[in-house]
Amino acid sequence: MSMQTQMVTRAQRRWSSLSRPPQRGADPAGISTSSKSGGRVLRIAAGAAVLGFLAWRLGAGPFVEGLRATSAWAVLVALAVTAGTTWCCALRWSLVSGRFARRGEARVPLRAAYAAYYRSQLINATVPGGVVGDVDRAVRHGWRGVVWERVLGQVVQAALVGALLLPGPWRWAGLAAVALLVVAGGAVVLLSAVASAGHLVVFLVAAASVGVDLTPLQLVPIGALVLLGAAVPLNVAGWGPREGVAAWAFSAFGSTAAVGLTVAVTFGVLALVATLPGLLVGGRRG
Repeated sequence: MSMQTQMVTRAQRRWSSLSRPPQRGADPAGISTSSKSGGRVLRIAAGAAVLGFLAWRLGAGPFVEGLRATSAWAVLVALAVTAGTTWCCALRWSLVSGRFARRGEARVPLRAAYAAYYRSQLINATVPGGVVGDVDRAVRHGWRGVVWERVLGQVVQAALVGALLLPGPWRWAGLAAVALLVVAGGAVVLLSAVASAGHLVVFLVAAASVGVDLTPLQLVPIGALVLLGAAVPLNVAGWGPREGVAAWAFSAFGSTAAVGLTVAVTFGVLALVATLPGLLVGGRRG
């Protein structure tokens, strides 16, 4: 009987410990939320650190000149080009969402995808972190389609950028390989390549607006590097790594870091203004 009593007592103690409410600070959900908040703060701090370093080394002049160089014609071109690239990205997402949809899920209609993509770009350009807009799309329309669409787009952009960064005749060989990839990959890959080319066009417009003394053949690989920098999620609403990469790339290609920063600021302003049509569709839901 004594042994049975001890077993019952141990069982009661174990049940009491399991049924006891969790201590404050030990909630897994709370820990997860705290980790996410810490990661977000770290990403924003990294982008702010890059901007602060550039301001310390180069002064406020390039930032001011970049704002002044944003001309009306550059804004109009950026708006038109971004309307086209957004359509390409929206159609890519619509196609991918149908291909990777779970049972019972429907493909995102192109009209709803176009409105949601504009909205997500506007959020990414105005909210620190650079990916909040994509999270918004995923919450509204499903994660699988958004994740696969972004991954495929980034892979194609990386391939195009890599080809453009190859030296001399190897660049043309790389571009030929990318063209074969586009032909073999079908509509999704083609749309991704066109969207990446459109972003490069906006960068060239920014450089022309600033009045950079470099040829288009020199500016294209620089723009490719800047696009890679813009894809780094350690930024303040898109600002930070993009400007740092531009300052380094322009100096590496025979210009100056100040000119690179000026072009990056103009490019950032154009990219932001070009997403403003997202305000017109901000309240719509697919």
